[in-house]
Amino acid sequence: MRYEFATAVRIIVGPGSSAELPELAAQIGSRAMLVHGQRALERGGPVAALIQQFDRHGLAVGTFTVDGEPRLAMVEMGAEQARALVCDMIIGIGGGSVLDAAKAIAGLAANHGGVLDYLEVVGAGKPLEQPALPIIAVPTTAGTGSEVTRNAVIAAPEQHVKASMRHASLLPRLALVDSTLTHDLPPEVTASTGMDALTQLLEAYVSRRAQPLTDGLCVEGLARAARALPRAYHQPGDAVAREEMSTASLFSGLALANAGLGAVHGIAAPLGGAFPVPHGVACAALLPHVTAINIRALQRSDPDGPALARYARAADILLGRSGSPDALLSDLVAHVRSLVAELGIPPLRSFGVTTADVPELAAKAMHASSTRGNPVTLEQAEFEEAISAAL
Repeated sequence: MRYEFATAVRIIVGPGSSAELPELAAQIGSRAMLVHGQRALERGGPVAALIQQFDRHGLAVGTFTVDGEPRLAMVEMGAEQARALVCDMIIGIGGGSVLDAAKAIAGLAANHGGVLDYLEVVGAGKPLEQPALPIIAVPTTAGTGSEVTRNAVIAAPEQHVKASMRHASLLPRLALVDSTLTHDLPPEVTASTGMDALTQLLEAYVSRRAQPLTDGLCVEGLARAARALPRAYHQPGDAVAREEMSTASLFSGLALANAGLGAVHGIAAPLGGAFPVPHGVACAALLPHVTAINIRALQRSDPDGPALARYARAADILLGRSGSPDALLSDLVAHVRSLVAELGIPPLRSFGVTTADVPELAAKAMHASSTRGNPVTLEQAEFEEAISAAL
């Protein structure tokens, strides 16, 4: 078996580690653009406090605000600003949308042309001609793992889809994973981002591209998410649960970047491009139904294959008990459905998705890049069944 494992050049994990950002950034460059969310610079907040430290380390820093998910025009505006400031690095501090925007800006700022020249699916999909500017990623949610992935997901509103800019140089030079930055997340964000991490761990574990290195990350990440996600949701001030979820999210990013994903993310891509569904909500709403359909299809087409055994092992981890494979597989679907309800995840119809939209979403999902990692090939009718069940 041949496989490759690629990740950020340096990863530092631990409560309070973000305080090291100014000193570490000064070792990489001298002119940075800080990409952040709308509330990041509020007085007294951790990001505002960090900015005050940059001057002391000889760093000139400009700022760029990300309002929502990264879009084509936003990324091009950020890249133009980075070039005008003659930046030699991009620092992203925020959730997955902010980190994706930072990576895309870093890639485009070092190259000619627009985003569509390099965007997959709806663009030309060309590789970057020049390496991206060095990237530092500091996540403030526990969900996407974008701090250790080589792609940036960008919304193309006119095409009603989300697609990726992908290149090895988009892997951050430095990832700082500080769980204290997640302590103030509201419950609904804790729930949706946490379910994104859990979905990524499960899909990477059963992926066609699963490998020994990612297997270990998925097993450990699933165990952490199983015990920490409900606690972080119900007890936001639980520092241990927050740290566990930050680690689970990191592991999910490491795993998906090297093992791929599956049909849940394959559906989530066109769904998020056409409707205002937060990515984590889409994944959570779809996960029990796609899991059930995958298991049923595997029992029919590959009952003795490795994927069913992996689903049973994941059930063992998430449920915290052993049992017969058939019982574990059945209980896995019930457990995920129960967890989605416990975390208050809204159905897709809450965002305007109707039965009339299902066939087109299913058709696009069948050809999504994430779907290629699904452990079994699904028919369009099965995609439609999963989406309909999540309405």
